[in-house]
Amino acid sequence: MAAGQCTPVDPDASPAAVGLLGCGVMAGIGAAVNTGGVGRGDSVAVIGCGGVGCAAVAGARLAGAARIIAVDLDDRKLDRARGLGATHTVNARDEDPVAAVRARTGGFGADVVIEAVGTPQTYEQAFYARDLAGTVVLVGVPTPRMRLELPLLEVFARGGSLKSSWYGDCLPSRDFPVLVDLYRQGRLDLDTFVSEEIGLGDVEEAFARMRRGEVLRSVVRL
Repeated sequence: MAAGQCTPVDPDASPAAVGLLGCGVMAGIGAAVNTGGVGRGDSVAVIGCGGVGCAAVAGARLAGAARIIAVDLDDRKLDRARGLGATHTVNARDEDPVAAVRARTGGFGADVVIEAVGTPQTYEQAFYARDLAGTVVLVGVPTPRMRLELPLLEVFARGGSLKSSWYGDCLPSRDFPVLVDLYRQGRLDLDTFVSEEIGLGDVEEAFARMRRGEVLRSVVRL
């Protein structure tokens, strides 16, 4: 690794917590703050509340969103999202997510909808759950074979923006120190993302726990 790829941060910060900025946490926070441009008083919906989606919830809260609606199929993930700033939660097994987001935004839809799953089904939900002229941010990563079909007239008539967020559109040298400062001030709970600290020999079981939705992030200590 070249030295230029490293970003100095406060050495007193927990390495396990701030190390997660190197991928999923930054991707989610950046999807809300940088790509989505969430502003004070906005309504935000986040579809998919794994590590990246929960980070998007935290980012929306940092940006001052008035209403943050977390959508997932797993109540455990929704509980985590609530702890990170979600004002409303929707279990998509029990409610239609589009109707639920609209109901919780006065019938309009959210100003910004962040899709953190990466499937055609959830992207379509995000598309229809946003307000007219609102923004959809795709931060979930689709597979190469996935295809999306939307009525082109709907894309035209609804206006707004359809964006993709690569790594939260971040600039590490700019964003990492700011987020670490917020963490040190108690305004960004990075510790919540550290579900466990494990050894290298525990990695396979950690992947299994991740697939079962039992953890946000497992941090390997060498």
